Amino acid sequence: MAEPVSLKDALGNVELLEDLILPDDQPAIEARPLPLLCRTNFDTNFEDRNAYVTGVSKYIEEATRHALFNDLLAEGLQHAANLYTWRCCSRAAPTVKSNDQPNRVEINMKVVDVLRPEVDKLQQFMLFTNDAISRFCEEVRRLCHIEKRKDFVSEAYLLTLGRFLNMFAVLDELKNMKASIKNDFSAFRRAAQFLQVMSDTQTIHDMQNLSMFLATQNKIKDDIRAKMVKIEAYEELLTDVINICAHMFEAHLYLAPSERHMFVKVIAFSLFLMDGDSANVAKMDQKKRLNISRLDRIFKSLEVVPLYGDMQIQPFSFVRRSQFYDASKWPLSDKEGEKCHVNIVERVKVTRADHESYVTQLAKLNNSVAISDRVSLNSDAENRELTSLALSGVQLLCQWTADVVETISWKLLHPTNSKDNKDCPENAEEYERATRYNYSAAEKTALIQTIAMIKGLQSLLGRIESSLSNAIRRHIYAELQGFVQHAFNEPIQKAVKGKKDLLARHVNKRVALKILRWRLLIHAYGTL
Repeated sequence: MAEPVSLKDALGNVELLEDLILPDDQPAIEARPLPLLCRTNFDTNFEDRNAYVTGVSKYIEEATRHALFNDLLAEGLQHAANLYTWRCCSRAAPTVKSNDQPNRVEINMKVVDVLRPEVDKLQQFMLFTNDAISRFCEEVRRLCHIEKRKDFVSEAYLLTLGRFLNMFAVLDELKNMKASIKNDFSAFRRAAQFLQVMSDTQTIHDMQNLSMFLATQNKIKDDIRAKMVKIEAYEELLTDVINICAHMFEAHLYLAPSERHMFVKVIAFSLFLMDGDSANVAKMDQKKRLNISRLDRIFKSLEVVPLYGDMQIQPFSFVRRSQFYDASKWPLSDKEGEKCHVNIVERVKVTRADHESYVTQLAKLNNSVAISDRVSLNSDAENRELTSLALSGVQLLCQWTADVVETISWKLLHPTNSKDNKDCPENAEEYERATRYNYSAAEKTALIQTIAMIKGLQSLLGRIESSLSNAIRRHIYAELQGFVQHAFNEPIQKAVKGKKDLLARHVNKRVALKILRWRLLIHAYGTL
């Protein structure tokens, strides 16, 4: 029997742990504690658009449409969250086994009372979907007008259209995957018909429409495509959306894994919509408006992406559903890989090297700030360096997080079996085969180390947030003033004096590219 240890000895043993020497290559796994986080939101959703009465009317109109679309996107996210968190309620309710059961009326009344609020949510979801599709197609028709096509469509507006397409794809796939939604609606409809609470014609008509909406697979995607094919030159606008998403994906112009995955989903869904009535994708490739080989490489580099939460999807599956799909034009993506596109075991070596290099730069900055408290007196060059350092840190966190998320998503979609893994029993559940038995020891170690480095770097950035935020603000201000007073002033004066719309559009493009960089910097500051 072990000898009892006194309280004094136990406390002494705990204090000795502080003197324990740990290897230097072990990053801190604890995240930065944030019990209370206060952050200012500068996104006014274009509420101040009417104050700029001297501006060009078309840009005020575009800002108004931006605000409307952002509100619709926020509402769509709420419906997506409702679909994702839906759990089958009808399975928990008692069922009526025969018409002679004495409490059948009471059971059906309880079923109707419990499920009516949920069915109302589904009704609102259907109405929102129909309204959003109509508004989106109306906007596409406006932008595809023969006169409007001569004008410049801003990059931000194209990205907003891309987010709308992503929302439609996510909502439709969630509706397809959630069988519990259809089960609950069927249980409610049976109980309501028994009690005859849906007697008026309008209610019966609404229930029939909702039943068809929920029962039809790919209903949202097919409705969008059916309306889009009636719009002249709609494929030109979708081509612009695809090209901007492909450019931002390849140039790593994103700061969150969700943005990276959204670009690929938008590209795939847009290709699906383009091949609605004819082989428009092949035509755009022949006109060199699209590069199928370029898109093929993108799909191959990201075979599986998260759909919502822990649900995942293969983006290229949208392209395969196209009516005029030609497998010979997609040699890389048409063949599904047997291994995950992210080799986390090899990737962790690069991650560790990047982590050590970046932590060294952060330590140098932290020491300089601690020695001399002169952050507010930094020169423009020093502010630029600090801003670049902060942006690089957020991009590293995004890249590492994407590696972890994409590895897990691929594993969930490709469960192992007893042939590939001898430790996996034949009677193992599918979720066990996708998680418990689907990772080797090296992969588990690599995932843990990557997550530890993500947590450690996030904590380090949080400690010097005040120093970085001041430098970012001052750098953005200096860049904005320099651009407006020097680079932007002379071309815009020539455009106004010469009344050259072509030059004005060229200036607009330069402004859009410059604003993109500022948006990334501001986003990086808000992410710290």
